[in-house]
Amino acid sequence: MALSVENIVKEYNSQPVLAGITFLVNRRDRIALVGKNGAGKTTLLRLIAGEETPTSGHISRDADMRIGYLPQQMVHNEGTTLREEVDTVRDKDDPKSVGQMERVLTGLGFERTDFDRPCSEFSGGWRMRIELAKILLQQPDLLLLDEPTNHLDIESIQWLEDWIQSAPCAAIIVSHDRAFIDNVTTRTIEISLGRIYDYNVPYSQFVTLRQERHEQQVRAYENQQKMIRDTEEFIERFRYKATKSVQVQSRIKQLNKLERLEVDLEDNSRLRMKFPPAPRSGDFPVIADDVRKAFGNHVVFDHVTFTIRRGEKVAFVGKNGEGKTTLVRCIMNELTDYTGTLKIGHNVKIGYFAQNQASLLDGELTVFDTIDRVAVGDIRTRIKDILGAFMFGGEAIDKRVKVLSGGERSRLAMIRLLLEPVNLLILDEPTNHLDMRSKDVLKEALQAFDGTVILVSHDRDFLDGIVSKVYEFGGGKVREHLGGIYDWLQYKRATRITDADKAIDLALRPLSGSPIERERVTTPRPMREGQGAGLSTGAADYAAQKAKAAELRKAQKAVSQAEEDISHLEQQILDIEQILAEVEGQSPENFEKYNRLKRSLEQRMYEWEILSEQLAEIAEN
Repeated sequence: MALSVENIVKEYNSQPVLAGITFLVNRRDRIALVGKNGAGKTTLLRLIAGEETPTSGHISRDADMRIGYLPQQMVHNEGTTLREEVDTVRDKDDPKSVGQMERVLTGLGFERTDFDRPCSEFSGGWRMRIELAKILLQQPDLLLLDEPTNHLDIESIQWLEDWIQSAPCAAIIVSHDRAFIDNVTTRTIEISLGRIYDYNVPYSQFVTLRQERHEQQVRAYENQQKMIRDTEEFIERFRYKATKSVQVQSRIKQLNKLERLEVDLEDNSRLRMKFPPAPRSGDFPVIADDVRKAFGNHVVFDHVTFTIRRGEKVAFVGKNGEGKTTLVRCIMNELTDYTGTLKIGHNVKIGYFAQNQASLLDGELTVFDTIDRVAVGDIRTRIKDILGAFMFGGEAIDKRVKVLSGGERSRLAMIRLLLEPVNLLILDEPTNHLDMRSKDVLKEALQAFDGTVILVSHDRDFLDGIVSKVYEFGGGKVREHLGGIYDWLQYKRATRITDADKAIDLALRPLSGSPIERERVTTPRPMREGQGAGLSTGAADYAAQKAKAAELRKAQKAVSQAEEDISHLEQQILDIEQILAEVEGQSPENFEKYNRLKRSLEQRMYEWEILSEQLAEIAEN
């Protein structure tokens, strides 16, 4: 399988978005497609998917290539249940397809009780998951994903990572989730000023290489600008001297033919945003005591008790629908029909960001005026830089708020919040409409903030380094975990391993227990329909138990082997990390080996999870 993009040009209203793009997608290529908002990433995906045609150029693909395309905006089918909708793409001739369907749906966060619910009952974010499930079940040769993590929780994102890593297909992914694309891609294509830059490295390494490219561009641009100034000075100085007319005309022609260099990257490495100093609050900004919230008969959470201390930065995590935003709205006093006590501490001034905050902006003000009215001190001299860091560059600062898109309004509301003097920040999914550059600016500001922070987010890279405590929402409970986001994820992984071990113990216990337990296993029972007439009931039962024991031992051995492989790979990774840390001037081979080991570990972890699930299924049957 291969797909060839050959000299593609795409124009809108005679304005070029893509200008002569050429690249090849090979089998199992995992490509991160990156660039500023508006650079043409979504346009390129639509061209490859066949939903748009290029102005010129050609895209070649195998005639039987199956392409699965998940756009940001989609039309949802109505009048079907979740099961019926997904059934439309399931291979009904494959007896394993029902299990595959259940695995994909549960992996994306659906409960089995959801399968027979009408699709119309699900929110937009959950409908996106339905479309994603349908695409994955079609087993495409090329997967095109446009911001797939926007409506996924952390656990679903990790499940999708595992699926992509193990799938025998190529993938091109647009995402502002740095951890996600680092985990699933090995090649990075950047679109900038209509051109592409193709790097055969994951995103994090690409960032370093891009900075080097930027520095080279700046030097070349500055050298050319000096040459242009010198040439213009020569022309102006000798324009009216007859003896220099030939040289003047030559220099004029030289300038006219000159291809002007551009710097296609903005350098925001020196941009620093800081929240105003937080007014001092009481020692305990938020205290929850036995809080319970229900909508009708549905209990969202119960017995929620915790204390957030002044200066703490905490994360609310968990699957969508488990009550994170609901609890935030209770803290904000937007919901008051809960039981228990929620106490806001002395002198707490809350800065709140949610998606609906954007609707509170004055539509008649310009982007610049919206920020200018809340900026104080020397920050007023840097408003244009700040707006640029949040993707309001050039003429965008003069737009009226009422003509902005929903994402643009959200970004503007976030900037405004950055400038307000508060001591408790509550941010609900603050990164959904931010690119990586903007997220880095916000993250650094939150790290330096001297107040208290509650973050509702599924973005692991963003949360890492900010929060020191995680509140996990699930099953109607809220559980407190000390440590950062990756400490919590490590705990979740350990819990899954423990649960699998318990399943193994439970499966093997009847075969290795007391004599009474063994007697229960082999006690004759009435003959079942279909049992062979040549065997007694007891003998048939014994044969069945023996076969099951063999199947269990085989499954247990596969799980144990996977665990040994994981342990061995982890040790190899530690060894090479030590080499990379101690030795200067590393060879590319060492970095390639390190990346290869990491990918092998991720693949074996995924296989271990599948094997453990299979073992648990054998034990239950």
